[in-house]
Parts: sequence; C-alpha cells; structure tokens
Amino acid sequence: MGQLQTRLRQVRLAAGLSQEALARKAEISRQAYVAIERGVAVPSTEVALRLARALGTTVEQLFFLPEAARPAVVAELVGPPAPAAAQRVRLFRVGGRWLAQPLVGPTPGGAGLPWADGIARPDPARPGYATVELLGEERDAGRTVVMLGCDPAAALVAAALRQRGVELVWTPTGSRAALEALARGEAHVAGCHLLDLESGRYNFPWVTRLVPFACTVVGFAVWQQGFIVAPGNPLQIRDVGDLTRPGVRLVNREAGAGARILLDLLLARAGIPASAVAGYTCEVAGHLAVADAVRAGLADVGIGVQAAAIARGLGFVPLGEERYDLVIPKHFLDLPGVAALLDALRHPALRRQVELLGGYDIAPMGVPAAA
Repeated sequence: MGQLQTRLRQVRLAAGLSQEALARKAEISRQAYVAIERGVAVPSTEVALRLARALGTTVEQLFFLPEAARPAVVAELVGPPAPAAAQRVRLFRVGGRWLAQPLVGPTPGGAGLPWADGIARPDPARPGYATVELLGEERDAGRTVVMLGCDPAAALVAAALRQRGVELVWTPTGSRAALEALARGEAHVAGCHLLDLESGRYNFPWVTRLVPFACTVVGFAVWQQGFIVAPGNPLQIRDVGDLTRPGVRLVNREAGAGARILLDLLLARAGIPASAVAGYTCEVAGHLAVADAVRAGLADVGIGVQAAAIARGLGFVPLGEERYDLVIPKHFLDLPGVAALLDALRHPALRRQVELLGGYDIAPMGVPAAA
C-alpha cells in the first residue's frame, strides 16, 4: 500500500488559515499538525475528522492513497500530428500493431467529445511512437473493427455492430487518405468513392494503384452527390458556373476526397480555374462537416451527399450518382469483427436504416463488387 497523501496545505491556504490557527481549531498541537501536513505523520481517525470539520470538508478531500500505476503500452501514433506533450488518444490494434490516434480535430458523428482510451506521451527517442497509459480495459482486438471513410452512415453501421458485440472505431477520412492508411496497415476497412478519370470507373483502379496487397471490395451504396445549399436554394445555384458569381462562398473537401475529385472534374470540364471560386481553399473533413458549414452560414454551397443535406435540413442540387464501396484486405476477412460487419451489411435492419437517410440506393450493400 502506498504512503498516505494529503491536501491539507492547499485546503488550509484556500481557507486563509495559518498552521497555528488550524491546529487550534482542530484542538491539536501545532507540532502535531505540521508533521501531518508534511506527510511525516499519519493522523488518527479522530484527528482526521477534527481537521475535516475545522476546514468544512471531508476526510476524503484531505487524505488519500496514491493511485496504483496504470498499465501502459507502446503504440505508433497515427492520424493527426503527433502531440508534443501528453494527449488523449484512442487506442486500437490492427494486424497485431498497437496504434494510438490523438483525439483532436473533427469528432466522429459530430456530437460531443469522444471517450479516451489512454494518455499518450511521445517517446523522444522514437519519433512516431508514444507510451500510452491505459484508462480502462483493452479492447478485444478480434471484436474491434477500425474503419476509415467519409460516409455519414458510419454511425448506423456502428450501432448494428454493437448489437453483435463488436466495436467500430471510425474516423472521418477522405477516400484517398483512407486507402493510403489501409495500405500502411492502420485500418481493417477503408470506404471510398473515387472516380478514375482515365477508365471512368469507381474505386477499383484506385485500390489497385494505392494498396499493395489483395483486397475484397464490398458494395455499400450508390448515393446522390451534389451541391448542399441553404433551404430553398436562395442563391439559385444550379451548376459549377454559379460558383464563380460574386457573393457565392464555397466550402470544399480536402484534397484526395472523392467529392473534391468530382468538383475538380466538373470545374475542368467547364474551363473554370479553381482561383475563380471563392472559398475553394476552405476545406473541411466529411460530408456532414460541409453541411454544418452551410447551415452555420459560413459558406453558401459545398459538395456532398444528399443524406448530409437532409440530416441538417438543407437544400440539395443533384449532380449525379456515385458508388461507395468498402475495401477490406483479404488477410482480415477471417476476423470475427469483419465477419460481423459483412453479416450486418446483408441484414435488412441496417439496410432499411441507411435507406431511410435519403439519397442512398442500397442494392449493392454487402455484395462483393466485380473488378
């Protein structure tokens, strides 16, 4: 058992009392009090109660045992830039590697502050690594699925997996960044909707180009992509040409996002330079983040999926359909969590939930895509 710790000095000073005054109120000698405050003497139960009463607090607020050292692991830092000091992180394992993701930036789902799995302290001797002090029990690696992508329906997938005893760790990520992270072994699943300009096909050419190992591509949905605008579309935005009008402010997705690639293609086809679009360099991560920027009046238009516009009560101008697929390395297909994901995708309950979001054709959901 550790040595008894005390907050006597802090509480006494906050009460504006000298050592002698507090000793007198507690009816003990000043010498005895000083020994207790310095931690060289342990008070009896009676003395502890007298001190607490004299300070108007509880014994537990004055005296406590030091916490036992929490277990820790060494993990690779992924995601946002590595913190310079202690930082709250999510901790998970992919392919036997411990990965720690600092909890900074957009919150998955857009609501509240996320639960931390540990506190990471970077290792100066090993850049990119940190010692992570665990704040709770370790996740069951076999029943945890780490998924990257930009689909707003990820929260519904997470709910379906919880019913199967599986935890989904999801981070909103642009399609290209998701595939690149998958290639680095930082996730079990990457969602993407990337159009290959040369072939006119979605996803498969990008998977072949970016991921160096065999993968299975499973359909999720075909969704409506378009301009998210204020309710009623007061600026009457109809096509990319309207983005150059005075007073129209765009909120854009990050480079490598499927929505950004589509917007750049439309601008190129119309012969419009990016410099002619106000707000082109204003970037956010995720379709819901685009909708939130428009809803808050920070922008007049952004490119995103219809479901995000519906969820935020905004207007929508369709530009076309896109296929959103889930890319899973074949060496992860036997994991219990991944098997549960594939089962959930085929279940009518999840399919119905996604369909009700609006703008989703769920016919491809759970069906392996043809190369």
